[in-house]
Amino acid sequence: MMDNNELLSRIIAEVLAEMGGSVPASAVESAVKASMASTGAGASHSSGAADIDITTDITSKESKATPTLDNPADMDSLMRMKGKTPARIGVGRAGGRLKTQTLLTLRADHAAAKDAVFMDVDPALLEKMGLFSVTTMCTDKNQFLTRPDLGRKFSDEAIREIQSKCQKNPDVQIYASDGLSSTAIKANLENILPAIMDGLKAKGISVGTPFFVKYGRVGAEDAISEALGAKVVCVLIGERPGLATAESMSAYIAYNATVGMPEARRTVVSNIHSGGIAAVEAGAYIADLIEKILKAKKSGVELQN
Repeated sequence: MMDNNELLSRIIAEVLAEMGGSVPASAVESAVKASMASTGAGASHSSGAADIDITTDITSKESKATPTLDNPADMDSLMRMKGKTPARIGVGRAGGRLKTQTLLTLRADHAAAKDAVFMDVDPALLEKMGLFSVTTMCTDKNQFLTRPDLGRKFSDEAIREIQSKCQKNPDVQIYASDGLSSTAIKANLENILPAIMDGLKAKGISVGTPFFVKYGRVGAEDAISEALGAKVVCVLIGERPGLATAESMSAYIAYNATVGMPEARRTVVSNIHSGGIAAVEAGAYIADLIEKILKAKKSGVELQN
């Protein structure tokens, strides 16, 4: 495999050739040196550009776990710290600016976060899991982001569809919703939903018909609880993505949920993703937690008293 200098030389040679026919080797060498100097690769504080392997996924867990700080005083301590946090530590700098790899990783993570918010959940995933879909009163993504109140409400038609397709008066009604991260649904739903349902059924707890809500906010579960008469409602929803992960899901659980109830009545299990609580593990925990809520007949802060 050619190194970065060789790759850069080939690219520059091809460009110069297209511009003016045959190109002397000395012209290519001068162009490469000028390019390296303009990116800071030849400066005393390397930007990291010459060290980037273009075949490596710089957003991968393994890549982010590798410090880019030059000559750390205590590498062992730095590696221990990086093993305990997704924060961007040990990244170093190039003069007064970020290294190239750090900047590119930031931009890639930001792009992933934007995609998580603006992309829709793949209908093929919902079909594969046998989930029908209903939409809140939001008509598009822009309205969903600017009118949170509409993401908590359903039209009369949507309520009738939910009632016609779902089991009435279950002990527990579970559904999934895109929320602010479609990526979280894609990454976790196939593992967490079966784990919760199997866990509840093993405990002898009746579970309603699962489904999917598009453009949904957490408060939409209150309307669903009232429509189906569920003792407990649980929504698996995508959380607002950050630069650490765009895959984080939360489960919001409420006993006897009603429209307009205080938010303090919800019990939350958060940080469900590959770098936090694994989906299958979270599913087992949520099943145990719902059993506790049913026995106590309360949720949220009341459950702690």
